[in-house]
Amino acid sequence: MLERIARFEGKLLDHSAYHRDFARQVEDLRGTIWKLERSQVFRELDDPSWLAFSSGDWRRSLELLEEDRKAVRAEADGNRRQGLKIKRVRVVERPLSPYVQWELHALRMLAEEGFELSVLPAEHLSELEDQGQLPEVVVVGSRVLYEVRYQPDWTPCGARRIETPEVIRTAASEIGRLHRKGEPLLRFFEREVARLPAPAV
Repeated sequence: MLERIARFEGKLLDHSAYHRDFARQVEDLRGTIWKLERSQVFRELDDPSWLAFSSGDWRRSLELLEEDRKAVRAEADGNRRQGLKIKRVRVVERPLSPYVQWELHALRMLAEEGFELSVLPAEHLSELEDQGQLPEVVVVGSRVLYEVRYQPDWTPCGARRIETPEVIRTAASEIGRLHRKGEPLLRFFEREVARLPAPAV
């Protein structure tokens, strides 16, 4: 199913509309949000830590990540009170791209604060990617699936909202299978990322 997401009918949302719609969908949700993250590079123009990273200031980028910890902890606490779980699969290629190395530091903090993150080597997707790379997908409970969209330089530009129940249910199941197949992010981080030098940008 994941490799066929682009074939299903959906409604195009621009960047602002996607974020408004997502917030509305999760406001009272009890259940699970599944996220599959496949690309090895993104442009996070609204993230001060990414801006520091992309300018070559690795130390400052990590300091800015840590400054977000209180907000991340508050979000995790709020999710627990609401009965909401966020489970994320981060696909990685080796050698790690500079972006993925940076992002794994950000994801480590999420994992430390209670988000459920799994790392999956890209070679485990070979059977699903014989026609091309899997899309970036977010599944919100049983309510909606978003195929997240990007400009050619991987700047976010919105999403395609799919509401077909069978597509939502099957995609969630498949991301769940990939999540279980992957390795807990904190374990991967300590072995593969913690001692790496600052990435070249």
